[in-house]
Parts: sequence; structure tokens; C-alpha cells
Amino acid sequence: MSVTVAKTAGFCFGVRRAVDLAEQQAGKNGVIYAYGEIIHNMHEIRRLEERGVRTAHTLEEIPDGAKVLIRAHGVPRTVYDTLAAKNCEVFDATCPFVQKIHRIADRESRDGRLIVILGSAGHPEVVGIQGWCGESVVLEGEEQVRAFTERSEMVDRPLAVVAQTTVNRAIWNISVGLIKKRCTNLKIFDTICKATDERQSEARLLAGASDQMIVIGDKKSSNTKRLYEISRSLCKNVLYIEDAAELTTQELCRDGRVGITAGASTPAWIIKEVSNMMSEETKIENGEDFAAMLEESFKTLNTGEKVTGTVVAVSTTDVQVDLGVKHTAYIPVSELSDDPNYDVAANIHPGDEIEAVVVRVNDGEGTVTLSKKRVDQLKGWETIEKAHEEHAVVEGTIVEENRGGVVATAFGVRVFIPASQTGVPKDQPMSQLVKTKQSFYITEINRQRKRVVGSIRQIQQEARKAAAEQIWSTIEVGNEYEGTVKSLTSYGAFVDIGGVDGMVHISELSWGRIKHPSEVVNVGDKVKVFVIGLDKENKKISLGYKREEDNPWNVFKSKYGVGDVAEVKILKFMPFGAFAEIVPGVDGLIHISQIADHRIAKPEDVLEVGQQVEAKIIDINDEKKKVSLSIRALLVADDEYDEE
Repeated sequence: MSVTVAKTAGFCFGVRRAVDLAEQQAGKNGVIYAYGEIIHNMHEIRRLEERGVRTAHTLEEIPDGAKVLIRAHGVPRTVYDTLAAKNCEVFDATCPFVQKIHRIADRESRDGRLIVILGSAGHPEVVGIQGWCGESVVLEGEEQVRAFTERSEMVDRPLAVVAQTTVNRAIWNISVGLIKKRCTNLKIFDTICKATDERQSEARLLAGASDQMIVIGDKKSSNTKRLYEISRSLCKNVLYIEDAAELTTQELCRDGRVGITAGASTPAWIIKEVSNMMSEETKIENGEDFAAMLEESFKTLNTGEKVTGTVVAVSTTDVQVDLGVKHTAYIPVSELSDDPNYDVAANIHPGDEIEAVVVRVNDGEGTVTLSKKRVDQLKGWETIEKAHEEHAVVEGTIVEENRGGVVATAFGVRVFIPASQTGVPKDQPMSQLVKTKQSFYITEINRQRKRVVGSIRQIQQEARKAAAEQIWSTIEVGNEYEGTVKSLTSYGAFVDIGGVDGMVHISELSWGRIKHPSEVVNVGDKVKVFVIGLDKENKKISLGYKREEDNPWNVFKSKYGVGDVAEVKILKFMPFGAFAEIVPGVDGLIHISQIADHRIAKPEDVLEVGQQVEAKIIDINDEKKKVSLSIRALLVADDEYDEE
């Protein structure tokens, strides 16, 4: 006898995910309720019940506030609503491929389409799909499809066709062909699970080349039934068993080729029980027993091994990956990237191909823990070493601050940047760099000690030098720049205009009188300045800040002329008169003789500081920037008017 075991035999990804989630939550919380059978395998369900996973066939059986697992087959939308109303904590183990069908059914129903489901009516997966439809019909087999298409009202009706994930590919092709011939307003969605396709294809090839087929799985499992039907169509001798107890050695084909496959809900331990029984009763021609051969078919991965897989699902805690082996593979979120700002949802999507390193293999639970960031680190070391050799700029993210400096990650490698090389002034905190992207050079590298040192300061110095050269090659009096205030002194402000510092004298900061530059600008301010003086030989630049258009004298001249009347504010008194503000920055003198229409001893006999009065502009001296005002002129004019 020669035996061939299907590589696809046993748990599919979705089933493994549901079982793992049930075990994890039962272990953490003592009891978790599964709404409906988690999978179609009573042996596995009984095993899980021993671990605290209780099966509830109705929602009434689930207590308020309980922890509830949604089965791999999925459930109607109303189940989620009811569980929310009962304040239950829900752990959703719905197969990602089934969830996709739910989204299609929901969307197409909202668009007014009748959802046509090719599958088995009453099957939990199909019931769940119907719960996301507005209106639906379930068709099983060619006869039901043909009868449906012959209904005249379906010719023009908007339809959306989906499939139960385990539908036989041949039946799907025939059914879709019939529907396309009759129905004109049609959308087709091929939702047969890829793993199901592969499992059925392998069963087809194996059955065609075998003298006997053994199909292992629960009799209620739609997936296993399909495998049995396929095997029966191609092989005369087919055994359909649920476990080793149903297998008798008398039924085994001792002379010929035996093929073995198992449904997606068949756990590895049941397959191994069958293998152990066969191994006790018979030997394979080459001398190896069946158990050893089957164990080889379950060969796992090795820690440290580099693998490539396909992303199946993304959650808040991990990324689930299909490696094409029996084990379920997970990448914890913490093993995706060293970047604290890494956005999982933006970078990882179902269907993506992903490289990772095997961190831990748990044969007992059938799981593999992977790390993507370790692959990035392996590639990163090569990139970092090359950057060091070529003195190339490296970009990374600052992830933490320590006593001696900061730590950045670049290409998955940690790079230490000493405080003196961060470019941060001594009086400022280095914490401002954390969670920011920075460019730096690699100044030291020791792969054996896993030590890498970098410098942001060198990048800044080179950039500043290049900018300074550019400034000095093009700078001219009148050039305008946007700069940053670097420091303040009692006599002015120093402004960095892009690699070169220039000084704005205190007299150039404001049109008004100020005692200190801080009254106008502060360190760190972004300011617009212009060049008013140059000394290229001594590398000195004089800058202006106040603008001519803001000159108070020009503002005054644009609003007033000799003979105009202005409302002014009394500022101060002198023995010879009073000074009044006409516009901010421009004062005028009201001579004591022009304050009243009679003789006064001093201005304060008539006026008060802060008082608002009307005055006539009687003279403007542009050269000396002086204005003469008169209140008396307005009083005399009023008297003349009264006399008239």
C-alpha cells in the first residue's frame, strides 16, 4: 500500500482562528458562550466545552453581560444588535471570507438588488449571509437554478449573485452560466474561498489517482461533504469517517494507492488518531509507518526561518497570515515595526504579501508567531552599513530619549544619537525630537555589538554651510528673507536668514520708541526682514524689520493735510503747550496760545491728560516731521458763526 495525504487536509485558516480565539478567551475568563456551533465538528466542540466554551443555540441561553464568541460561519446582523442590547462582550471569529460576503450582501441590498445565494439552505453560513440581505433567495444545484431563471420576472430584475464559501467550483460555473443566459441586470461575485478551491482541486486530483479515498470529517460539515462527493465521482472505493473509531482495518485497501483528505473543520488530532490506527495495523511499502509519514505532512516551521505569506485579516492586536501550512500564523502588532507612529491600517491590508521571521512555533495549539520587524532589521543592517560606507543620509524616527541622547529607528535598526549630535541647544529639551522624523549620518557601526551611532548635527552643519554659501553668493541690499529670531540683545535681534545670521538694530524694529527688542519679537519667531547694509569682507549683515508702509508719518500724511480737523488725544503738558496724538506714532503740538480763545497761565488749566479733543492742523513740517495744532482756531470759527 502507498499512502498520499492531501496537503490541504485539516483546519482552514478561518476555523483555526475561531478555535484559537475560543481557547484564548475561555482560558482568560473561565467561560465564554459560543453562539451556535463554532465549527462543524462535534469532537472538537466537546473538547472545547471541557475548556469552558459553552455552546448556546439560542440568544436566550446567553446571560446578559456574558462573553460571546461569534462562530466562524458568521451570523445575521440582528445577532450583533441583540448582543449589544444584552451588554455582552463580543469576540468575532467570523471567517474573513464570510465577512466579505456579508459586506457585499449589505451593499448590494441597499442598491435594490435581490441577493441570489448559491449554497445550502439552512446551513449556518447561508443563514448568516441572509441576515445581511434585504431580500434573498437560496439556490442549491442545477435544477433549482434553472427553475429560478425560467421565472419571467427575473429577466430584468436587478440581481447580485454570491456563493457559500464551500460551493463546488463546477456547480458554481454551471449555475452562473445558466443565470447569465436569462438575466440581464446582473452582478456576479465569486466568493468561493480560495482555500476551499484548493482543497477541492487537490481532492479531485488525489481521488483520480487513488484506488481508495479516506475522507475525514463531521457528517454535518458542508465542506467535508463536498470532498466526499468529489471523491465518489472519481474513485469507486471511498470511506467517509468522522474519527478513528469508524475505521476498520478490513475496509483498508492493502494493495494499491490510498488517498487521504480531511474537511476544513477536522482538527489535526483526529487526523493523527486515524494515522496512528493505520500505523499499528499496516506498514507502507517503503518501510515507513503511516504515522511517521503523516507527521511529515504536518511538518512545521523552524524558529528563525524566513517565510513569505498572505495577509488574511488585520485586527487591533495582530495580523493573521496564511503561510500555506497547517499552522495558523500571527504577527503581533508589536512585531510589525519599531516605528511608534506606524499605522497598521494604512500599511497592512488583507491580500498583501508579507515577509516575516518565525519567532515561536506552538505545535500543541497549531500556531506560529511571526515578526515582520526582524525581517526589516536584517535588511536594515545591510542598508545602514552601506549608508555608513557611502556617507549617505539616513532618515529615521526618534523613538525615545535617554540620559545620553536619543534613539532613532531606521530600516528596523536602532541608532543612538548622542546629545551633542542631536542639534538641540543645551538649554532646550531633547524630548521635542521624540516621535519626529529626522535625517542623520551614521558615524559609527559595530554589527557584532549591534551598536550604531548617528549624528543629526552633521546634517544640520552641512545644510547650514550650503545655505550660507548660497546666501553670500546672491545677497544684495534690498533682498527680502524669511528668517528665525535666534537671540536678543539690548541693542537688537539676531535673525537666521537661512544659514547666515544678520542683525536688526533696535531702531529698525519699530517706528515707535521701544526699550528692548522683546517688546516686538521673541526667540523662535518667524519674521520677514530685508537687507539694509552689507559687509561681505567681515561677513556682517544689517537687516531691517519695520516697513515703510507702516511708517506712522506716511499713515498720517495719507489721512490729513493742513486745514483738516482731527480728533486728538492729549498726551502730556509742557510750559509752552500740550502734545497730542493724532495717529499712533505721530504727535502734534498745541501751543499754549492755541489752546483757548483767552489767555491761560498753563495748559492743564484747560486740558487733561487722556482727554479727546478736536483740533485743527495749522502747519505740517515734512522735513522735521512736526505738526502744529490749534483748538483756538475752531473756537474762533464757532464764535464768528454765532455772530452771523
